[in-house]
Amino acid sequence: MMKKLQGIAVSPGIAIGEAMVLSNEGFRIPKRFVLRDATESEIKRLKSAIADASEELAANRDSMTKELGRKYGDIFEAHLQILNDSKLYGEFVELIREKAYSAEYAVSVTLRRYADVFRRLRNAWLTERINDIFDIEKRLLHLLLGKAREGLNQLTSEVLVLASGLTPSETANLNREFVRGFVTETGGPGGHTAIVAQALEIPAVVGVGSFLTDVSGGDIVIIDGDAGLIIIRPDEGTLEVYRHKLERAHEIAVKLLELRDLEAVTMDGVTINLYGNIEFPSEAVHCLERGADGIGLYRTEFIYLSATSRGIPTEKDHFNAYKTVAKVMGDKVVTIRTFDLGADKLPQLPNPTDERNPALGLRSVRLSLKNTNLFRQQLRAILRASQYGKLRIMFPLIATLLELRQAKMLLADVREELYEEGVPCDPNIQVGMMVEVPAAVIMLDHFAKEVDFLSIGTNDLIQYALAVDRSNLDVVDLYHSEDPAVLKLIRRTIEVADQHGKPVSLCGQMSSDPLFAMLLMGLGLRQFSVSPHTLPEIKQVIRSVTITECRKIAEKVMTFDNHREIRNYLRIKLLERVRGDDV
Repeated sequence: MMKKLQGIAVSPGIAIGEAMVLSNEGFRIPKRFVLRDATESEIKRLKSAIADASEELAANRDSMTKELGRKYGDIFEAHLQILNDSKLYGEFVELIREKAYSAEYAVSVTLRRYADVFRRLRNAWLTERINDIFDIEKRLLHLLLGKAREGLNQLTSEVLVLASGLTPSETANLNREFVRGFVTETGGPGGHTAIVAQALEIPAVVGVGSFLTDVSGGDIVIIDGDAGLIIIRPDEGTLEVYRHKLERAHEIAVKLLELRDLEAVTMDGVTINLYGNIEFPSEAVHCLERGADGIGLYRTEFIYLSATSRGIPTEKDHFNAYKTVAKVMGDKVVTIRTFDLGADKLPQLPNPTDERNPALGLRSVRLSLKNTNLFRQQLRAILRASQYGKLRIMFPLIATLLELRQAKMLLADVREELYEEGVPCDPNIQVGMMVEVPAAVIMLDHFAKEVDFLSIGTNDLIQYALAVDRSNLDVVDLYHSEDPAVLKLIRRTIEVADQHGKPVSLCGQMSSDPLFAMLLMGLGLRQFSVSPHTLPEIKQVIRSVTITECRKIAEKVMTFDNHREIRNYLRIKLLERVRGDDV
């Protein structure tokens, strides 16, 4: 039966395809159906797998009983009894004969249905049996698939990945040719996994909650990254609706690309600078293709995440990445943010001694200043690459003037070191900072005197201002870009930057949402740094409005005292100015 589940939309778009369920060790069932005249051979394969699995279980039972006692051997005896249950076997065979299911698919569908029933009955004893069911499924799939087993790195056809969770490094290493979208049970907005999904430009939904027992590998699934929906085993009518949506989205994307060579200028003649956010060097081309004025945020942490199996990336790794982007962008500005990860996310470094709350712990510039060899390596690479383009350096998570000054001193020392070595670099490279901690906003009049530019990072600013862990499903409903407190912090940042004549951009996910474009312009923002795929949409909004009406919208918004009123008001205003079917 068709099932719809609601999660959190973190990367837009729609994907339709076969599920690859990662709860069973990344197995992919390569085929769901077999020819009618092949059903008997499928049943023979199934019998053989059950026989082999029974032998394994019996051996495990006897070995465990001998080593630890009968109590532990009985665990495998219970698995053996389930595996050889005649009713269960009959259900396998019925699906193969009546529906022409492959043996693998019949096993997965049947056992996951049992697991789902056990889960819904809310019986403690039955709940514990769910893991037994999954263990049996895993064992049978091992035997049935053999060499046909596929992991994420060995895909040969398109899939939608469904997983309990994906780490940022796992997401960064997804095979973009074959992984067309993903859904996870855990996760929240603004996390690194969500950011990488946007960089890959694949639909993604996170924070769905427990759902993997509802789906089998090979099931047809729809991921709606716009609405945050996952639809399992959609009926034909639903499939038709979403196929039409895919066609319409393609038509709109083609239409928006016509704006590429047009300036981002409001109807009353105010120019807005539109920059791109990137994670991978290959995305620089995407920014150019969509008419970006430059790179407003190059997130360098994925150089580390992509190299987890090789250890800490070398200076050469950094240099090659930055040089590539600099040469692609030519005379357009490229803002490189020094790495913004926590020590808990870098297995190459020693574990922090007391990291109880990573969001408030050793991360970002704090980690850089604690590991100066690592930091110097990155700064050297950026400075070396600066001779190939118009690079800028930006320090993340600056909370105190001392942190900023220490980072700048280290940069000056590295620049002097390169000068003594005779290595060319830009002697006047601009230095900026992220504004993503409330303390930085409060002290911004002091910070503004010591940097060349500022960039508002709303992902963390929201988290720290509202005391909401953006990856915690229990409180993620409190994480809102449009919260009045967050908007006041953004307004103050823009005002202070203007007072000191320092350019300020906004590079958090908020800037990539057309819903907020008019509000941000009304607050005085003149530089947006957005996900490459949203560049045309944001440009369309800019070219459809005047600054005068944007200021009126901002004035009205700042009178509201809750995020719901603000979001509803902004949605109405967006629909008034930009045709709904193009938004």
